[in-house]
Amino acid sequence: MEILEAYDTTGSAHSAARLAGVDPKTVRRYVAARDAGAPVTGPSRRERITDPFLPKIEEWVDKSRGQVRADVVHARLLGLGFGGNERSTRRAVAEVKRAWRAGHRRTYRPWITEPGLWLQFDWGQGPKVPGPDGLLRTTWLFVAWLAWSRFRVVIPVWDLTLPGLVACVDQTLRTIGGVPSYLLTDNPKTVTIDHVAGVPVRHPDIVTMGRHYGTQVHTCVPYDPESKGGSESSVRIAKADLVPTEANLLPVYASFAELESACVDFMAKVNGRRHRETGRIPAQALLEERARLHTLPSVPHTMALGTTRVVATDQTIRFGSVRYSTPQGLVDAEVWVRVAGSELVIVADLDRLPIRPAWAGDRRGLVEVARHRTSTPGNPRIDLAHYPGHPQDPSGAPRLPQPRARTAEEEAFLAIGEGALTWLTEASAVGTVRIRAKMADAVDLAALVGPSRVDHALGVAAAAGRFAEADLPAIVDYYATDPTNGCGDVEAAVADEAYSAQPGTSSWAGFTTITPTMSKETSR
Repeated sequence: MEILEAYDTTGSAHSAARLAGVDPKTVRRYVAARDAGAPVTGPSRRERITDPFLPKIEEWVDKSRGQVRADVVHARLLGLGFGGNERSTRRAVAEVKRAWRAGHRRTYRPWITEPGLWLQFDWGQGPKVPGPDGLLRTTWLFVAWLAWSRFRVVIPVWDLTLPGLVACVDQTLRTIGGVPSYLLTDNPKTVTIDHVAGVPVRHPDIVTMGRHYGTQVHTCVPYDPESKGGSESSVRIAKADLVPTEANLLPVYASFAELESACVDFMAKVNGRRHRETGRIPAQALLEERARLHTLPSVPHTMALGTTRVVATDQTIRFGSVRYSTPQGLVDAEVWVRVAGSELVIVADLDRLPIRPAWAGDRRGLVEVARHRTSTPGNPRIDLAHYPGHPQDPSGAPRLPQPRARTAEEEAFLAIGEGALTWLTEASAVGTVRIRAKMADAVDLAALVGPSRVDHALGVAAAAGRFAEADLPAIVDYYATDPTNGCGDVEAAVADEAYSAQPGTSSWAGFTTITPTMSKETSR
């Protein structure tokens, strides 16, 4: 103010400068700024070499909607006669872009949610985990959260298939204990199959799933994740706690079960601490929000159970070129198969079976009937419990015959007991002659002395390998003198082939041959 007052008094820059004690150029600058209506003090913009070209730069920035690169602008300016360097161009382009974005800035409004209204979900790439073949495979994280209570659910999966998506949605809804009015997500092909004039075309199976659970599936604007809200940040937070990186020194998961356990621990941590935005603990807020959720169906949507397979005559289904066994009573039945972590889950509808299996008990509807660890082609998963009483030995040994009576004589012999069955099996294996006649003699002998004694004698004969004509009566007579009446544990005497009762010269082996010594006199 003193400088301007001195100038107004003297009317000369040199005289005002001597009165105010400043340089005359300073007086002229202040006076020029006052006359132009600009701020007298503060930084001022000097002329730049790019000023004559600013209208063209603004045109290019506006035409490209702020996406044009400074090096491209510099090359074009050189063609128009610009003589400055690229640094001047970059400074000018950055200034014009800031001004353009200020005039085209996107505005946001806080999302005021209601309880039980919105559930958002998205996918994020998870850590690598060894698969069934031992090789590292990439996993995926299904991340869902309720918009009002901020309750989050994280589920690891192997792939991004439609059955896997429906299974994750079903598991999420059962975790939160109800169904919200709307589901909001991105535009994957499992949800939106096309866009016509900007209108998303829903996948028909997703629409069917929504009708089953009583909810509607909505998607964000294509290529605009900001219209989806906070699911992206939920995925980022989940990956920061679950995905090992160079900056995030987490332990490497040795199995899919360890990753599932880590996801459960993460959910317990984030849902048990106070949320920064709402000021509430999500797990406690969920109890209040459940009152506004719709009732969850008692059975999941069949698509959540996986793909369909028909059980073959050998009680197996084929999935991924690998055979997996199923329980009895499911031959020719349609079952659902899905991969849950490192296991294959098989589900059947017991109400649709023509004959109800005995193992089903009182269970009805959709029931998990088998669960196997996933395998690779050439390595089938067969549960021997699914084949009770099968004659084939699990170790691959030769199949043993199962005696079945076809005549009255055979039925009478087998009716004696287990010893008769064992005797027939062993006698047939060693080629015993006149088996039918010996079986008839055993039936007659059982009528005289009783079936229990003959059954015991047949077992002893089979163990000792005695199948001659008189062997069975001799064994019965021998055990007739037994105090236990032939029913005690008496070890059978089996002839040792290495022993012989024939006398030999082995007893002379202990004798030593003595050779007499002759003296010289005797030799003469």
